[in-house]
Amino acid sequence: MLSRFFFSYQIILDHVIELLNKSDEVDHDQIKGCLYILLGNDSIFLPTKHSWILLEKLWPSIASTKHARKLSTQNLINCIMEKIYKRFNTGAIIENTNEISRQAAVNLWCSLDKHELELYNRIHEERIEENICSYNNLMEKLTSLFYNNVLTCRQQIITMTFISFLFQKQVPIPLSCIRIVVDFLIHENIDIRKIAEQCISALCRIQKPPIIYLEKPLHDILYHMNKPCPGDECCCPGDHDDNLWITLNDYQPPKTQIEWEQTCFLDKCFHGYYKWPKVIKYPMNKRERYTKETMHEHVAIVYKRFMDKNFIANLIEYMIIEDEGDEITSNINRFRMFKGLFRNFGLDLMYHFMEQLNILIHEKTKEKQQGSNRVAAEIVAGIIRGSKYWTLDMLEELWQKLIPFLNEVCANLSPETLSYWGSCFKFGMEDLDPRRMHRLIEFIRTLINDQTTVNTFLETSRWFLILKLTNFEWRVPAIWCAINEHAKEMLDHSYKAVREHIANVLSVSLSFDIKLPNGQSTRHPDANRFIDTIRERLHQAIEIYEKKPLANISGQKIEIDQEARKALNFIETVIQFHTRIFMWCLQPMKSAIVRIFPYLCDLESIVSSENLTISRMYVAMTYLHTPFLESLIEQLEQVCTSSKWHARRVAMEFLQHMIFCNLFNARSYKKQICELVFKCLFDEQFEVRTVASVTLSGFYQCGFIQVNEEDFKYFSQMSKINYFIKKNGKKIITTENIIKRHGGVLGLCAIVLSSPYDIPNYVPDALMLLCEHSHDPDLIQKSIKKALSEFRRTHHDSWHEHREKFTEDQLVILADVLISPNYYA
Repeated sequence: MLSRFFFSYQIILDHVIELLNKSDEVDHDQIKGCLYILLGNDSIFLPTKHSWILLEKLWPSIASTKHARKLSTQNLINCIMEKIYKRFNTGAIIENTNEISRQAAVNLWCSLDKHELELYNRIHEERIEENICSYNNLMEKLTSLFYNNVLTCRQQIITMTFISFLFQKQVPIPLSCIRIVVDFLIHENIDIRKIAEQCISALCRIQKPPIIYLEKPLHDILYHMNKPCPGDECCCPGDHDDNLWITLNDYQPPKTQIEWEQTCFLDKCFHGYYKWPKVIKYPMNKRERYTKETMHEHVAIVYKRFMDKNFIANLIEYMIIEDEGDEITSNINRFRMFKGLFRNFGLDLMYHFMEQLNILIHEKTKEKQQGSNRVAAEIVAGIIRGSKYWTLDMLEELWQKLIPFLNEVCANLSPETLSYWGSCFKFGMEDLDPRRMHRLIEFIRTLINDQTTVNTFLETSRWFLILKLTNFEWRVPAIWCAINEHAKEMLDHSYKAVREHIANVLSVSLSFDIKLPNGQSTRHPDANRFIDTIRERLHQAIEIYEKKPLANISGQKIEIDQEARKALNFIETVIQFHTRIFMWCLQPMKSAIVRIFPYLCDLESIVSSENLTISRMYVAMTYLHTPFLESLIEQLEQVCTSSKWHARRVAMEFLQHMIFCNLFNARSYKKQICELVFKCLFDEQFEVRTVASVTLSGFYQCGFIQVNEEDFKYFSQMSKINYFIKKNGKKIITTENIIKRHGGVLGLCAIVLSSPYDIPNYVPDALMLLCEHSHDPDLIQKSIKKALSEFRRTHHDSWHEHREKFTEDQLVILADVLISPNYYA
């Protein structure tokens, strides 16, 4: 009924509220019935109806009812609150329509006469007054519950949750509500404190001074900066002359407040990368600031509380012990609260908080050190982000205090606190023009220049913090170039953890070198040039490692050759870098990647590892355009002539993955690939032949290569080559003929295993040929046995159908060779 008749809830609502508000005992089933009505279903849910009169009556009753003592009623209220949390959207209190909307309504319907318009305006004004009155009454009722009622802890959380839902801009929030929210920042209950933090964050956003926006064409902005103006060209993504001014490369910090206010800052990274709009809208670096004389009472309540040193000390103490014992990440809501506070109140708050920050990072109690650093990081992130529109003098004073503080922080990082300070820099620099943050960017960049420490963790942590500069993407090219130049000289660093971080940073520095139609990347490190340099050094490192043993044993001493150790370190870092570049880069496939590929195959005999395999597989799994595919096949042909059989084997493994991931665009190279596989099928090394057989079987199975009569005859002939020759009247086995015979057998095995789910006409004949080799050398017998065992496994379930493709004589022969006679009985 409630869902079919829109206002039918008005009939029962008052009775439901009366039962919830009764002070004496009420039948438990009646209360449950009321709660079930409120819980509703998918089509009707009364607690989120867009009616301020309804909410004014209902929400205080839900929050303060004294009849939810049993577990069943408590669970119902929890379900109602969860549903409110998911569905509630703050409805408009003042519902206004502009002239365009009213005119559209007239055009759709008909114009109203003066009497009707006056009636509408009167009804509209009355409705707005009712909404404002209901909203204020609702907020006052919820606030008064804390003073007039003895609420349980759970009811206090519900009441605070309702208050947090009701923060909005249209109507001033009652002063009593603001006082409650601020006071509850140091409440004993952690859940209430968290809700209070969200409320203060929302309140600061509501109270923030308005932003002054300017709109200018690009020509005016560039003319003011003495920069050349672009012509009306097509979209050219990437680096071009008219977007240099928004990067850090071309930035000259303003020296006066007027210059600072006139600077056009664009905080979003997409500005200027593709094409400029005709008119650029941007915020002016100037805002009205609260002063003690002009501060409204709603703002003064928050300001006075946070100017109280004792209050700040208590607040921070509660934040430190929050969820003690659990693994805690940085609190985004708390960061937003501090961001709003420092944005609204500026340096006034910072003086008090800097004192607390120094206490936090010098905490001596071991149990509190982690929590202290977490809170300090959240406060610093809020200061950095909140200083966005501060004056030049304010910023100068801020960074004079903050840079020495951050230096001390970075000199005393620990594994427990590193993630917090990483989040601090991430949140602090997110969605900001890098020119605003030039001081912090330079501070982070210079972290890796400090070579005074021998602490491995501190060194790795600095490289970890460097990665936070990815917030600025393509707009700090000079910084990435400087980092790249510094990092590439440290690829053979003695500590593995440091090398891994360096490889990660290097891959990030190259991730912005991308090519788009009509676009170019000219300011960032060139990936091809860098990888080619690495390739030359890798070649030298391989030669050194192969010539010099890593360890020399003399008597009871083991001496490590330092040159060989450095070569191995460099090799491991290159593998890590090669893997990471495919994780970070939008266009990881470069021509230099193809050129370095043979070395990744050669390394298999030096540092065979999962990381090396993964680094090659990333290349295979990439969609390869024709130039890359052609070059890569040529490199594979070169690798297959290598003297290192490990390299030849991994080349075959790589080939099958590359073709499976590029099945359609590789068809034009089918002949080259087929010849390459056939060549490796008769390789002198057993492992290479085995992998080539598996690769050929996969190509047959996916249809990349068709099984034809010519191949079948060729394998048949090669499998029958006599491996005996007479020498001095004696029969001896020749290795060359054994290899050819084995290659032919492996080709037949590939044909058999290419059809795991059916029996094509050529499979019985191929099986019969394999059965003829029951007395061949052990090497060949093992390959045949393995193939027949796999054949039996894959055809087990459908053998009653598949056996029809064989003659009785063929079934008898199969039963005699390796396969149990009972299976086919």
